Amino acid sequence: MNKTYAEAIPLLYEIKDLLFKSKQTEGILKIIAPPFPYLHDFYENTKSLKNISIAAQNCASEESGAYTGEVSAAMIKSVGATYVIIGHSERRAYYNETPELLKKKVDVALKNGLSPIFCVGETEDKRKSNAYFPVIEAQITDSLFHLDKTAFEKIIVAYEPVWAIGTGLTATSAQAQEMHKFIRTLLEKKYGTETANNTSLLYGGSCNGKNAAELFSCTDVDGGLIGGASLKAAEFVEIIHSFPK
Repeated sequence: MNKTYAEAIPLLYEIKDLLFKSKQTEGILKIIAPPFPYLHDFYENTKSLKNISIAAQNCASEESGAYTGEVSAAMIKSVGATYVIIGHSERRAYYNETPELLKKKVDVALKNGLSPIFCVGETEDKRKSNAYFPVIEAQITDSLFHLDKTAFEKIIVAYEPVWAIGTGLTATSAQAQEMHKFIRTLLEKKYGTETANNTSLLYGGSCNGKNAAELFSCTDVDGGLIGGASLKAAEFVEIIHSFPK
């Protein structure tokens, strides 16, 4: 929940300008997730560019009706977005989003042609008590494993250790790789090797221009879910440049 409209559009223009000057990033998929009121304008300003898509930061669990203040997946799709973030740790913590609710959001997003970017992650106490693997397994199993193989192949999974979001702490590359490998193995057991290998696994949690290259060099880290660093155009584009060519 950052940037007024008057601040957001210039940020987008600056990102576009920097990307235009660095043609080597054309082959990398960039997904920008602005607040709801800006979705259509961001789509209009990027639709002619290669490998840039728009995502919403959330969607309603219901399709339509008397749910004042909610924004449906169909509405999001209708203004040009093709992705939606579901299950971000802040939604889980501040809005009490349960695995069952997130399961409904995944289903309604897929039904309306949106690809979910599904977030998982453990809190600091779970990390310190070495209980992080069961937490991640439960989050994935409870909200995603009802999907058949075809539906699941539209999912992107983002690992965001809660203890590293906005804290300045970052999982080491070894910690990130360990968890991403665990997730991919979990997916392989459920959906097979091909689907597991083709599922994009993103790392989120204080990823920035200084640590992105090391994180992205990990075998099972396919990209990043960027928070605060995306509010600075130069750093956001630096992170994109960090992706292995």
